[in-house]
Amino acid sequence: MIGGRRPLKGRKIADRRVRVERPHAPYFRYTGPGQLVAKRAASRPLTPTGRFVERMKSVLIGPPLMSEEEIGERLPKKKALAIFSSDAISSSAYATEEILRILIVAGASALVLSIEISIAIAILLAVVSVSYRQVCRAYPSGGGAYAVARENLAPVFGLIAAAALLIDYVMTVAVSTASAIQQIQSVVPEAYDFRIGIAFVSIALITVGNLRGLRESGNIFAVPTYLFAGLALLIVVIGASRILQGTVTPLPPQPQAEALGTQALTLFLLLKAFAGGSVALTGVEAIANGVPAFKPPESKNAANTMTAMAVLLAILFVGITIVAHAYEIVPSVDGSGGPTVVALVATAAFGAFSPLFVLFQVATALILFLAANTSFNAFPRLAAILAEDRYMPRQFAFRGDRLAYSWGIILLAAIAFGLLVAFDGDTHALIPLYSVGVFVCFSLSQGGMVRHWLGAREPGWWWRAGVNAVGGLMTLVVLLVVLSVKFVDGAYLVVILIPVQVAIFLFINRQYASSSRQLAIEPGVVVPIPHRQERVVVPIAGLNRAVVQAVNVGRSIGEDIRAVFISDDPDEAVVVRDHWDQQVPGVPLVVVESPYRALVGPLLAYLDVLDRAWPPDKEAPITFVVLPEYVARNWWERILYNQSAKRLRTTLLGRPHTVVVNVPYRREEPDVFGREHDPGMRDPY
Repeated sequence: MIGGRRPLKGRKIADRRVRVERPHAPYFRYTGPGQLVAKRAASRPLTPTGRFVERMKSVLIGPPLMSEEEIGERLPKKKALAIFSSDAISSSAYATEEILRILIVAGASALVLSIEISIAIAILLAVVSVSYRQVCRAYPSGGGAYAVARENLAPVFGLIAAAALLIDYVMTVAVSTASAIQQIQSVVPEAYDFRIGIAFVSIALITVGNLRGLRESGNIFAVPTYLFAGLALLIVVIGASRILQGTVTPLPPQPQAEALGTQALTLFLLLKAFAGGSVALTGVEAIANGVPAFKPPESKNAANTMTAMAVLLAILFVGITIVAHAYEIVPSVDGSGGPTVVALVATAAFGAFSPLFVLFQVATALILFLAANTSFNAFPRLAAILAEDRYMPRQFAFRGDRLAYSWGIILLAAIAFGLLVAFDGDTHALIPLYSVGVFVCFSLSQGGMVRHWLGAREPGWWWRAGVNAVGGLMTLVVLLVVLSVKFVDGAYLVVILIPVQVAIFLFINRQYASSSRQLAIEPGVVVPIPHRQERVVVPIAGLNRAVVQAVNVGRSIGEDIRAVFISDDPDEAVVVRDHWDQQVPGVPLVVVESPYRALVGPLLAYLDVLDRAWPPDKEAPITFVVLPEYVARNWWERILYNQSAKRLRTTLLGRPHTVVVNVPYRREEPDVFGREHDPGMRDPY
């Protein structure tokens, strides 16, 4: 324990007391010999600027949480459904429109096929969700397709799945935000001109919400998700009842409606419509990636949430498509500012601009904004897993004050907003890049699960392997279809980006592996006492208190010490030498005149000369370069000082047999060195 017992004598005979000193108490909790646990006070900033930043962070994202509080941040199923399923559920707001937008070129008779296509996609959703239920149970540590493909196929297939997922999560944020702005535009057409500003504000708010932690974001985002789901179910119920009663009255054509086409209905057109509607499946895998975020039992709760999400999404998607066909709804011309298909469906059910219609549009816009929240939970978790496996920088595995993966959250927000700016916030320009990555992951995860069951041979393995085999085959076919029909429209960018990302992952991993090999100590090796000689070099800019302190530190390191003064003024060098010989006896000063006014180069050359002059039969010494550094009082003063020291430090780091030591001068009492200012005293580097 830091501190100890101090015996105290009283005024009377035999009056003895013991004072127990615990200087660590405000900052550490003592848990055993040589073991302390830091308290919050140990991490509090010491500067006014740091304290101000801490207060601002506390207001925005809340006070810091301890690692032990992580279990309290876990999600119950109701909140998890809102957080991890908002992307999948919200896709029902635009998936039907993507189908109709393609079928309309073949005329009104082709629109009826939208129902069959939506049912086919719902069947695919059922197979995929059952498959991912098994992923939740087999891989409770999370990782989803990445973990499955890496373990059962090959590491490179896991990296392909990870790259595809990361791209798809970025696309989710961009597409959901752009689609939400379209919903606002259906009520307020003028909002179209401010779409980039609205996108920035929405992404910023979601970023702050997620930086506050999982439980906080669940509290914030649950209401809009359930409000949208409830109102959308009400639309489906109202529409279905009117269809059964035969009281459906088709909506009159909208001024901005697409014109009915006259093209022939071909297999390619049907496949393209299927590929467009398959965006409804995006976000399905997010629950499997975030299993550790659930309350115990994690796997069971995640699997049940997966089923609830799939059932809800299928009902909404197929139901909205049936209602849209019954009311003969036609999508608006792209970029015209007309109402969306789901807005027209709400008009048919609730009436134009009725309170329920406005409430539904607000809920739709909110859930589309919050659909990005699925990515803000899944992207950072996957990035953290990749960082732990050394395929991404280690910073992405770091948890912030609120136990959120802050680096991943901020990176996702920045890339998604940049993508929205690049594509001018146009949903239909972004859609072709969407859903390719998710079907790559579906195919790889299903193939990996087949290998898993064949190897595990657990009870019921044969039907589980069969489900995954069917799912893998179906998603592979859909992947080929999506690639073929969307390739020219922009999917080729995803095909290029996935290998590029995999190459970056492998490069990072190779760098980490190389550094680990270089730093590794063989097991059983006892670290010997150092036997190499040391020499100390103190670069100086003159004689001042910071230099004297650095020289004293150098004296404590070794006896072979010298100061080096590099100057472009011979007269100045004479003055410095005179003062040095009088005031710092015992430490030789080497003056290097620099007629070319360089500082770093002459110092490096001098160190090289010292190395060459060392006897060849002796092991090279360790050279300690001690840099005096003045600690400025204010942040703006740092611009005025230590610039030369920073250049020297940057250049010397990595030099063989060289150790750089920074010695900060912290404004000791003047009488330590004398109160009078000496003309030989120079400003520090």
